[in-house]
Amino acid sequence: MSDTDNQTPEGCTHDCSSCGASCGSRQNPADLIATPHEGSLIKNVIGVLSGKGGVGKSAITELLAVRLAAAGNRVGILDADITGPSIPKAFGLDEARAEGDETTIFPVPSKKYGIDLMSINLLLDNPTDPVVWRGALIAGTVRQFYTEVLWKDIDYLLVDMPPGTGDVALTVFQSIPLDGIVVVTTPQDLVSMIVGKAIKMAGLMNIPV
Repeated sequence: MSDTDNQTPEGCTHDCSSCGASCGSRQNPADLIATPHEGSLIKNVIGVLSGKGGVGKSAITELLAVRLAAAGNRVGILDADITGPSIPKAFGLDEARAEGDETTIFPVPSKKYGIDLMSINLLLDNPTDPVVWRGALIAGTVRQFYTEVLWKDIDYLLVDMPPGTGDVALTVFQSIPLDGIVVVTTPQDLVSMIVGKAIKMAGLMNIPV
């Protein structure tokens, strides 16, 4: 191997899953998996995605969480839709704010069933303020919601993902050990075509639907 083989290619995005270069910063897929907070105990992680906005993905996440909790499970929801969060409002937590310290963020439990919630709106001073961030910062925040939030004794952690197959979806698929995904769609041809892209992405990354 030559010295140039160990150099990071110009324009490297550190997305090793789609790169064939051999360099010093190359990571194996297993190296990308994030480690949850040391106090967390998460038994199952299920992503909920659509690829298309406005098809009821967040509503399905909420309904799944409530049904699972009603069946006696401890449930958490990680709201990965950073620019369009709706989970806190759906559970009547418009005024709630998450607390934390230097190493830990504590999720906010819902008023009924005690479903643990983490969303960017639980950290903003004003929940109506827009989140005007670039993709890398958004993806990093989603990762932090997994690694720095204390998900204590959770049977099912549901990840409410934003539309599309960009930075956040890639971060979730690569960094969070998903046991599977639930795909939400409606019967219109346009919606089905876009949702199909998300299903193909999951297939490429060996995530079971």
